[in-house]
Amino acid sequence: MALFPVISNFQYDFVLQLVPVDSENTMDEVAAAAAYHSVGRRVAPQPGKVVRVRRQGATSFYPRTAKLSETDIKPMESLEFIFCDS
Repeated sequence: MALFPVISNFQYDFVLQLVPVDSENTMDEVAAAAAYHSVGRRVAPQPGKVVRVRRQGATSFYPRTAKLSETDIKPMESLEFIFCDS
């Protein structure tokens, strides 16, 4: 377990956020940490949607249960957080 900073580029937010997460967090936990700093502040909640994570500019999402340490994400990398149907 290690502190792992990522940059959150959250859908509909105009602010990039530095978000501290843990290397053993799942992608759902990383998404929840990013949502905490955007949803309800500058981004309207979207009930019934889940937030998925992908590398900046990528088209495919990381599996929701994948741990951060199991991915190729590097510290301080910019990630996109996108509302999707569940």
